[in-house]
Amino acid sequence: METFVNKVAESGILTLDLTHYLPEQHTLASFDLKPFLFREMILREKDYREALKIHDWSVYENKQVHIFCSVDAIIPMWANMLAVVYLQPISDSVFFGTREELQHYLLINNIAQIDTTEYIDKRVVIKGCADVQIPAQGYVAISALLQPVVKSLMYGEPCSTVPIYKKKN
Repeated sequence: METFVNKVAESGILTLDLTHYLPEQHTLASFDLKPFLFREMILREKDYREALKIHDWSVYENKQVHIFCSVDAIIPMWANMLAVVYLQPISDSVFFGTREELQHYLLINNIAQIDTTEYIDKRVVIKGCADVQIPAQGYVAISALLQPVVKSLMYGEPCSTVPIYKKKN
């Protein structure tokens, strides 16, 4: 009887799945300036300040919040800054931009927190197939983080990889 050997398992290749570094969707929240606008066009300072005082801020508690405006309106910079005054004490973080931009920002931050010591002089594959699409920023960030320490960096799956980097001896 012939014994099958799993050469991929024995190769010592480490697989890194970037989906583990994506922010959890339930931790994200949106602060839209649209409801605070007069006729969805103008932000009146006095009305805005009063509306912020009575707004239900509890929905942002322990969340990663992005500030944006879902209608095309000219929003003065101080309006975003004023929203931060209310969001900062209760949220985990505050970001200006779209939800997608917030997700990319958090992914990059999560990747930056990776302890690279376990990857020193290792052969690493950055997993390429996932149920969730990983933005290009994530692949760029992980490549920049790992290249200085790994023996080799590959993309794909351990059984079928695209070589990205190999340390010269």
